[in-house]
This record gives sequence, structure tokens and C-alpha cells, in this order.
Amino acid sequence: MSKFHILCVVGARPNFMKIAPIMRALAEHPDLRGSLLHTGQHYDAAMKQSFFDQLSIPEPDIDLEVGSGSHSEQTANIMLRFEPVLLEMKPDAVLVVGDVNSTVACALVAAKHGVPIVHVEAGLRSFDRAMPEEVNRVLTDQMSDLLYTTERDAIANLEREGIDADRVEFVGNVMIDTLLFNLPKAVAASETLAAVSAGAPQRYALLTLHRPSNVDDAQTLTNLVTVLLDLHRDTPLVFPVHPRTKKQLIASNNLERLRDAGVVLLEPQGYHQMLGLMRDACVVMTDSGGIQEETTALGVPCLTLRENTERPITVTEGTNTVVGTSADAIRRAHKALLAGSGKAGRQPEFWDGRAAHRIADHLATQLSQGTVS
Repeated sequence: MSKFHILCVVGARPNFMKIAPIMRALAEHPDLRGSLLHTGQHYDAAMKQSFFDQLSIPEPDIDLEVGSGSHSEQTANIMLRFEPVLLEMKPDAVLVVGDVNSTVACALVAAKHGVPIVHVEAGLRSFDRAMPEEVNRVLTDQMSDLLYTTERDAIANLEREGIDADRVEFVGNVMIDTLLFNLPKAVAASETLAAVSAGAPQRYALLTLHRPSNVDDAQTLTNLVTVLLDLHRDTPLVFPVHPRTKKQLIASNNLERLRDAGVVLLEPQGYHQMLGLMRDACVVMTDSGGIQEETTALGVPCLTLRENTERPITVTEGTNTVVGTSADAIRRAHKALLAGSGKAGRQPEFWDGRAAHRIADHLATQLSQGTVS
């Protein structure tokens, strides 16, 4: 029997950590072969190369080189460039991960041509349709033929949305596969910080910000910077600055405020460097969904600077506290951490480094039985 051909789609930095273990699992499975397509949604060549090299992701078979644009423009361009590739390659299934524009765009093209869609990290919901990622999640799940979930709450979300339980399989979290695989290679925070600052702090809070709701409005961003600078007096901040966030910080005159206060400002970091910065922090403050999961796996307290989370298991079982963006709430949560009342958390079910292998085994069985066709 010839191997089933799975066309795997990656488009943006959050996808890279999810696709790495899947490509390894497909390569090791006797009945599957994987091809990798990079849409180029995140188009920074140095960042892409850094992540692909560090995570041992094979060089993409195809790079669509879509680049930037509005959400609608980017999604449309991905669809236009993906369609001829799909028609030429004729895969047995298209596998998409996460919730970026590449995910929904390639799923939609596959659906129009009757090619089975496999969605990894299905069923996560913030219940906030103002988030573009939430729209991408809901639409992709509705189109998908096989939906692999990271937690049991996601199964309940899919059931409420009328998705047949036979299409859903709880497999665990491929992000944690990547974290556990790479943890021995993590670069110590002291090494990363020594390279940029002679007076790097021994005890620090790691900060990441990139959500439009936090960084696009100048007043919202200024308010956040003000409270974060208050916390910086007690716990020095280390802040790898996303390129988009940097533009907004400059436009709102906040970058100089951070620099003048002595916040350690870093360029975007490679995966091994970021893993070390998270592992060695006393607390992580973020608006990233993936970092909520990674800090839970690492046992590091996390304060989520958003009003909601699509990853509730990081709150109910992990180390995450959703504090929102009000100054008083952030201060209270930070004070509680300093007093030693941060969450200890525990490892959620199936966050064991084997999620990708469970996906490969289940997918091969479904394809061989003709359940998905």
C-alpha cells in the first residue's frame, strides 16, 4: 500500500512550534508521508530560519511567500496561491494547525475542492469574536473532517457547535511536545541577557505583548506601559519586543519611557532563547495564548493581560491567572505573586510529549478505513 500523503500548512511563528513534532511523527509513521507548505504569512526571513533550524523543521517543499497585508487581503492572497498547489499535489488530506489566517485560508480552499481537512488544536474558544483568531478557529472547525483537541473543554465547545463527536479526537498538546523535546537545549536566561546588558537582572519578570486589543490603541498601550513600569520597580522587566508592537510603542512615545526606566528591551528571540527566558523568570506577563500553555508546562506563574483566554485549562489546572488590563487588577495579581501565593499548577492530561504520535496513529487509521475521504 502506498503511503497516504498529508500536506501540512504552516504560516506564522505560532505554527512553527506546532508543526515540528507533527512532521517528525509523520516521517516515522509507516503509512504516512508529509509535505510541508509555508504560506509566508510571517515573512521575516531571519525569524523563519531561526525557528526552522532550532526546531529541526524540514525546509518547506513549497513557500507561497505571501507576506503582509490586512487580514482580508492576506487571507485572499493565501487562497489564490494555495489553490493551484493543492490541485497539482492532490494530497489525501490537508493538515492545518492553530488559528492564524493561513489556517482558515487553506482549509477553505481544501473544503471547496473536497480534500479532507485535519485541524490540530481544534475547539479552543475565547468567546470573543472581536479577536480575528476566534473567527479563524470557529470557521476552520466547521470545515474540518478530523479535529484534534488539546483539552477536554475543547470537546465540549465543539459539541455545542453541532460538530459530530466521531470527527473529534482528544490527543493532547503538540506545543508541549515541542517544549519537552527542546527543553534540554534551552539557552539560560543569564546567557541571553548578558549578551545585551551588563547589568542584567538575576530575578525578573518576562513580558510579551502583541494582541491588537492591547497595542493598537495608543491610550490602551500607554495605560499598560504605565502600570508595567510601576511593577518594574519591584520586579525588573525583560521585554522581547514584537516588531508590530515596537512600531506602536514608538508611535505612542512609550518606547523611550521603557528604555529610560531601565527595562531590558530585546529583539524577537529564537525558540531556545525564549524557552530559557520563560523557564528562568519568576513570573511571565503576556497576552499570548501559546505562552500561557508553555508557562503551565514549565510551572512558571503567568499573568495574562487579556479579559479572556481560549486556553482555560491553563487557569483551572495550570499556573495562569487571567487579570485583564485594568491597572488595579494587574497590581493586585502581581502583589499576590510577590507574597508567594502564585499558582503551583499541574501538568494537564496528555501534555506528555506524545500528542503528535497520537495524531499520526489516529489519522492513519481513519484514512486506511476510509472514514475520511
